[in-house]
Amino acid sequence: MQNNVLDYFENAMAKAPDKLAFSNGEEGMTFREVYDESCAAASYLAEHDIYRKPVVIFMQKHPKEVTAFFGVIRGGCYYVPIDEEMPAGRIQLILDNVKAPLIICDEQTEAIAKTFSYDGEIVTYDEIRTTKVNEKRLEEIHEQTIDTDPIYIVFTSGSTGVPKGVCACHRSVIDYIEQLSDVLEFNEDTVFGNQTPLYFDACLKEVYPTLKFGATTYLIPRSLFMMPIKLVEYLNEYKINTVCWVVSALTMISAFGTFKTVTPQYLKSVTFGSEVFPIKQFNIWRKTLPDAKFTNLYGPTEGTGMCCFYKVDRDFALDEVIPIGRPFKNTEIILLNEKNERAADGEPGEICIRGTSVTLGYYNNPEKTAEAYTQNPLNTAYPEIIYRTGDIGKKNERGELVFVSRKDYQIKHMGHRIELGEIEVNVNMQEGIKMTGCIYDEQKGKIVLFYVGDMSEKELTVLLKGKLPRYMLPNKMICLSEMPLTANGKIDRVTLKKMYQEGAKTV
Repeated sequence: MQNNVLDYFENAMAKAPDKLAFSNGEEGMTFREVYDESCAAASYLAEHDIYRKPVVIFMQKHPKEVTAFFGVIRGGCYYVPIDEEMPAGRIQLILDNVKAPLIICDEQTEAIAKTFSYDGEIVTYDEIRTTKVNEKRLEEIHEQTIDTDPIYIVFTSGSTGVPKGVCACHRSVIDYIEQLSDVLEFNEDTVFGNQTPLYFDACLKEVYPTLKFGATTYLIPRSLFMMPIKLVEYLNEYKINTVCWVVSALTMISAFGTFKTVTPQYLKSVTFGSEVFPIKQFNIWRKTLPDAKFTNLYGPTEGTGMCCFYKVDRDFALDEVIPIGRPFKNTEIILLNEKNERAADGEPGEICIRGTSVTLGYYNNPEKTAEAYTQNPLNTAYPEIIYRTGDIGKKNERGELVFVSRKDYQIKHMGHRIELGEIEVNVNMQEGIKMTGCIYDEQKGKIVLFYVGDMSEKELTVLLKGKLPRYMLPNKMICLSEMPLTANGKIDRVTLKKMYQEGAKTV
């Protein structure tokens, strides 16, 4: 029975030790190199008596960064990834929370790391990757590892402005990777194109299956996600056949006419998540790649990534939403109404996750953990923790789970309860609209719509009057040249609110 995520290495090393494991296109590492250097990094930790503690990884997106992750796990510790694109204040809050004894940097980030208010040791990856391997100590650590030991902490945004560190363990990650790999049919021929920064849990979808199957992952440079033609050319150059991207990364390609110039030649599996995929844009992808498999995934960081899937098997009208389907095996989704009872069929309820994939909680934050990781109200007989996502979902007439909205995207306007996501869906249907983001000004009671497209605000208003009830019509529309995105590629609604408050001077 597997209780350590690094047991996956055995398969890759036995099958193809000299095969390319991780690459950014310019530099790559084989499985043997990843294995040897992770063992060296782990031996450095052992040599410095760092064990069962958090270790901060502050490196640029590179195969060495992934190898550093594995080295920290092999050393019996858990990694905390941070990135130079994070605001300095956020990084400081993370460092204050985890109190790590060590930061592993690269040449580009070392100088920045030395500006932090930090009392621990700062070392570069290149300094530790040649450490003599202490095989005896690493074997002892491996034997002492149990599946509830943590392996990483990734930080999500907190509603109070203080980031929350989600702590995941071997058991939750193994369960997630096993179920995900089965659903998406990964194998040794899979060539992943990684989109997300490595300090997000979303990169798990590529990082660990690469070990499990002896596959290959290309860590696509983030700059390419602003250059759609070059991005598709990159996919073709490295024969990438599998992508698991956020919706906005896919729509950036389809909405700006990229496929008129170049199309992905090798893509066989297109998986998406994190946001609702506008059907108009989805149809462009499906028409361009008629033989590819399309899968919608849903899940929060606190559930170790994704927990639900829907393999697209039918056509959708422009005003429909692609379902999130059903949970992975070994996971139950419970919809709870406002009375903490199971929601009736067709009734909206909060999506709650039960199962092995639920993470350990928020690091050094018992109060927030107690709010979100709660006793299952349907079970009063024994302790059973569920994670309350804050997302609203419901079952459709086919019995498929459908994402409705975030609790905090649900507003009360003119006496009506409104889902801002429903407004976005209707706007995205319109010809000439590429991307949309909706916010609500609570003080003035105004629905504010930002959009990227060729349509004037007046033209869009006329069209929406025939699509939405009067109380759902945006009170203000702002056309942007480009939509602000978070580091993970989602629509950045925090920035949209700031732009609105500043008078949308960037229009």
